[in-house]
Amino acid sequence: MLSFILIVILSYLLGSIPTSVWVGKLFKGVDIREHGSGNAGATNTFRILGWKAGVAVSLIDLAKGFTAAYYISQIGYHTGGVLPQIVIMGVEWETDVFMRLIAGAAAVGGHMYPLYAKFKGGKGVITAAGMLYGIEPISITLAITVFAIVLFSSRYVSLASIIANFSYPLFLLILKYVFEWPIDGSLIVISAVVAGTIIIKHQSNIRRLIQGNENRIRSFKPAKGRINQEQSS
Repeated sequence: MLSFILIVILSYLLGSIPTSVWVGKLFKGVDIREHGSGNAGATNTFRILGWKAGVAVSLIDLAKGFTAAYYISQIGYHTGGVLPQIVIMGVEWETDVFMRLIAGAAAVGGHMYPLYAKFKGGKGVITAAGMLYGIEPISITLAITVFAIVLFSSRYVSLASIIANFSYPLFLLILKYVFEWPIDGSLIVISAVVAGTIIIKHQSNIRRLIQGNENRIRSFKPAKGRINQEQSS
């Protein structure tokens, strides 16, 4: 139990690192939350600070989820600190997969509600992708392919994120029941919960998409003119 609590706490604290906020302040002297959509995520970073900062933030956010799921989840696992069998509602869950999911989900929660940034963070898409790469890379690769197709065809990052998140549990179901891949049921259940949470975090984007006034990605260059204008006003 102590190992379980430690895994959750460490994963949450890792996920809480407000990458876009720190990168903006350290290298650009800009608080990303005061510009663009006000969201402390990679999309707003690309829009406001340009592609270099956006890529850096994306890679770090991806690493947060991967590190939690692939490494932190193993604390105590091989030393008997975590129970060898987990039963929830009468169903046995594979311990290794379950702990990877719990650690990854805690990191995603930290990214969305970061302790170091007054619990106002990003929407968790990239951190969730990192988590899933640490568990089952094939299905998340398919979901990222969907993300890229929707993004480049529509130029809406939010729409691409929503559809990719919705498609991921479907890919798991197809791989498990159509192609008979040995995918643990806990992965399907928890990934569906994480995907649903991320989609809920996009509710404002969904409203703007319906109303037809959601922002499109038009350029990956820094929005210097807009930042200077906002700071001088």
